[in-house]
Amino acid sequence: MPSSNVCWGVEIGSGAIKALKLELDGDQPRVRDYAVLNHSKVLSTPELDTGEAVRVALGTLTSQFDLSGAMLAISVPGHQSFARFAKLPPVEPKKVPDIVKFEAVQQIPFPLEEVEWDYQTFVSPDSPDIEVGIFAVTRPRIMELLGQVGDVGLTPEIATLSPVAAYNALAYDLEFTEKTPGTIILDIGTTATDLIIAEAGRVWVRTFPLGGHQFTDALVTSFKLSYSKAERLKREAEQTKHARHVFQAMRPVFTDLVQEVQRSIGYYQSVHAGADLKRLIGLGNTFRLPGLRKYLKQQLHMDIYRIEGFKRLKGPDGREADFTDASLNLGTAYGLALQGLGFATLQANVMPIKVVRDTMWRRKRLWFGAAAGLAAAATAGWFVRPLMDMTAMNSVTEPIEIKKVISEGDRLKDEAEQAGVLGDSTKDTTASALIGLLANRGVYADLVNDLGQMLEDMRGSTLMRQGEGTKIRLAALETAFEPGDPNAEKAAKPKNQPSSSARDPRTSSGGGGGGLMVVQRQGFDPVQAMIGASSARSGPKADFPDEMKWNDQEINLAAKRRINVTLEFATNHADAEEVAYAVVAWLRDHQARDGVPYMIAVKELDEDVYQETPVQPPMPTGSPLSRSGRSFVSRPTPRGGGGGGLLVVGGGGGRPAMPGMTPSFTAGAADDDPQALIRQMNEVAAIGPEPAPDPATTDEPQEKGYQIAFTLLLDLPETKAAEGGDS
Repeated sequence: MPSSNVCWGVEIGSGAIKALKLELDGDQPRVRDYAVLNHSKVLSTPELDTGEAVRVALGTLTSQFDLSGAMLAISVPGHQSFARFAKLPPVEPKKVPDIVKFEAVQQIPFPLEEVEWDYQTFVSPDSPDIEVGIFAVTRPRIMELLGQVGDVGLTPEIATLSPVAAYNALAYDLEFTEKTPGTIILDIGTTATDLIIAEAGRVWVRTFPLGGHQFTDALVTSFKLSYSKAERLKREAEQTKHARHVFQAMRPVFTDLVQEVQRSIGYYQSVHAGADLKRLIGLGNTFRLPGLRKYLKQQLHMDIYRIEGFKRLKGPDGREADFTDASLNLGTAYGLALQGLGFATLQANVMPIKVVRDTMWRRKRLWFGAAAGLAAAATAGWFVRPLMDMTAMNSVTEPIEIKKVISEGDRLKDEAEQAGVLGDSTKDTTASALIGLLANRGVYADLVNDLGQMLEDMRGSTLMRQGEGTKIRLAALETAFEPGDPNAEKAAKPKNQPSSSARDPRTSSGGGGGGLMVVQRQGFDPVQAMIGASSARSGPKADFPDEMKWNDQEINLAAKRRINVTLEFATNHADAEEVAYAVVAWLRDHQARDGVPYMIAVKELDEDVYQETPVQPPMPTGSPLSRSGRSFVSRPTPRGGGGGGLLVVGGGGGRPAMPGMTPSFTAGAADDDPQALIRQMNEVAAIGPEPAPDPATTDEPQEKGYQIAFTLLLDLPETKAAEGGDS
């Protein structure tokens, strides 16, 4: 019988931590809470410290959910454990444990004193034979797992194999019996796949080393992507327009998966003559891949199903839809919680007996101490307390000091009321506002570094190397500081209301970081770039995000300090929109990094992040400015705080723009008028506009411009700040 009516089942997977909390409601388990916490990087990522990543994920789980006061059941991955099956000779029931131990010595490839193991017997109504399933894990592996869990203050009562928990979940939810059609449960994990066969009242398990990692690796090889980009492309395969190409790249892995399934079925049927397997049920996020179910059905010639929701469980109130969507990943956690409540078909438990005994004894010692304390307190209270209370009551008098303090307090209160100093006061925030002008003035240096890295990555990518002479250039960059409204956390903005962060940066009254910044490379005309940036603002714009997600936490950007960035680039690539998609992908891949004082947020839909926009052509290389060295012209805007203003950067070798003259501008009405600024620049060094190249006289592909909108979040979440980001 279970020792508690509440149990948390926790699966520590390579892709995420999955947890489910069940509580007995009468004689039926009910869902009280659940969690799917994705790792920042899957544990199969090369050169990743998996132990530290697991501890971070478990720490997040315990900080967001209360796991105290309930049983805890955890799983050991199938590829890190052993599941062996054998037929026992006809013996008396009392001799079965000895025979099983003999079989365990033969089946487990380690000495029994070096493993933790348990077993389960199966009896088929149509056969007199007794089959046994032996489940084991090496002692160092289970102690390492218990150490990771213990680091966050948890001690489990149950530890079992992941395929055992997956079988328990579906056996309970689909109500398996001896007459249930032969069923294959295929749980595709990140690094391995568990195949469980349930047929005629018996269970058989095999784990083979093929999982989501192999699908990701196929995309890395085919598209020359980084591992993290390939992982994201695999998860978004159904939504992308390149779904067919993604499927073709992963097709060899599909073939390997089918071959392993067919090999497992063939072996099982050779051992169990007459076995009739009718259907396959899929678990795991990999089953969301497009075309996988159809391919399995064509090759295996049986019905293929995917868990779309549990039949005997309903999600917590208000979260039913999200719980149904997460069901595909919660099968193992479901089976673990069922075993803790005593509803599991297979009761294998590989927890070390010494750890279980120590845990039980610690709990009993708490009860012993509490009982002894209560007994002592009751005895003292029965005999001593009445006498003490009577003596204390008779001896109490009000001290004269108390009367003096009360009288003095009343007098001071009257004087304060007569002086009028108890009313409301107005805060003077001038000093804090002045100090705040210097905040975040180094953000733009990091932003410029990021843009330079992005252009370098784009130019070196396979996409840009596909066509000879393919180029990409930065045309304009526009920033606006948003101070954040604390009341925005409480008041939700209507869906059809335009984003407050999308207003013209020149009208922003925020603090540090405001203003306009235009960045130019060699061969660009900064005057024309400012004209292009100014005209682009009057046309359609991509939109800034209103919220972002970080570690399953939704952040309302309207309530945070942030900088809205509008980036314009031009490229002569044959498929310019594909370049825009790659730029957006770069921003998502670099959302959060150590040492960078902000996080990058973009809209969820790519079409909302970028939009085609007209751009000015680059300045001809023979113009006076292009022949000059590198020049910098800067001015602050009246409303921008620290680090704001206009910055025009030209390319070159470091000589001054005009010999003997330092470019300068005067503050005044021209500060907010680009045309007036252009006239001042012409007074310093007149630049004659060059005519745009005639499309009919050049063989180079025509440039297309795209506008990218994204946001730099300055108020970092607590988890990100703790990882090393600047708060």
